[in-house]
Amino acid sequence: MRERLEYAAVWLLLTMIGAMPRPLARFAGARAAAFLLRLRPGLRRAAMENLRLAFPEWSKKQRRAAIRGMVRQLGWMGAEFAHFPSYTKKNIERIVLLDGFENFASAQGRGKGVLFLTGHMSAWELAPFAQALFGYPLHFLVRAIDNPRVDALVTRYRCLSGNSPIEKNQSARAVLKVLAAGGTVGILADHNTLLSEGVFVDFFGIPACTTAGLARFALHTDAAVVPGFLHWDAALRKYRLCFEPAVELVRTGNDATDICENTQRFTRVVENCIRRNPDQWLWLHRRWKTRPPGAPPLYKD
Repeated sequence: MRERLEYAAVWLLLTMIGAMPRPLARFAGARAAAFLLRLRPGLRRAAMENLRLAFPEWSKKQRRAAIRGMVRQLGWMGAEFAHFPSYTKKNIERIVLLDGFENFASAQGRGKGVLFLTGHMSAWELAPFAQALFGYPLHFLVRAIDNPRVDALVTRYRCLSGNSPIEKNQSARAVLKVLAAGGTVGILADHNTLLSEGVFVDFFGIPACTTAGLARFALHTDAAVVPGFLHWDAALRKYRLCFEPAVELVRTGNDATDICENTQRFTRVVENCIRRNPDQWLWLHRRWKTRPPGAPPLYKD
C-alpha cells in the first residue's frame, strides 16, 4: 500500500507541475524546495558544515546565501524534470546552450567511447536529457530507487529523450559493452563512497573517499574522460552545458597509483567547477562522511 501511495503522490506532483507554464513551475519548485528544507534541519546543518569545510574563509552570511542558491536550483530542477515530456529537439535550444561541444565531439571521434564526467550541479538531471535531444544520447549510471513503482516512473522520464540507464549493481559489464561500441556513459563522480569502492583524494583540501570506477574504466578501455557540467546562466536566463577538454590520463604502470592519480585529476576538475558556481552544487550531501582509518568524523550527526 505504501508503495502505491508514494507512486500516486509522485505521479500527481509530476503531472501537476508539468501542466504549469514553465516560469510558474520553476517558481513553485523553488518555493517548495525551500519549504521542504525547513522540514529537514539536519540537511541544512550538513550543508552549512560542508560549506564551512570547503570555504573556511566565508562568513555565515555567505554560506546561507550559497544554500539559498542551491535550494533554488533544486526547485528549478524539479520543475524542469516535470516538463521533460514537453522538451523536444526543436525547443531544447531555448532552454539549454551547448558550450565547448567540440571537446565532446573530438573525444567521440576517437572511436573508443566517452566517459562523461559530471556532478550534481544545478539541474543536473537536465544535462544528459538535453544532450540526447541535441542528438547525442548516452547511457547513465544510476542507483535504483527503493520504491520500484517510483523508480520505473522516474526512469521513464529520464529516458524520454533517448537515454538508457545502467544500474550500478550491473554496471561493469554494461559499461564496458557500451564503450566498446563507441558509446557514451555518464558518471556522477562527486559523492562520498564506501572505502571498499573508492580511494581517498584531495577535495577542497580534505581527504574525500571517491569512486575509483571512473579511473578503472578509463584505464582499462582508453575511453576519453570528458568533463561536462550544467550551470544556470542568469544573464542569458538559460542553462549552459559546458564540455571541457578530455582529461589526460596518468599511466605509470602501477595500477594503484594510476587509479589514485587519475581519480585526483577528475576530482580536481569537479572542485574547480564548484568553485566557479558554489551556489549551484548539492551541498546537502555529506561528502566527507567516509574518513581515512583513524581519522575523527567531520559530522556530528
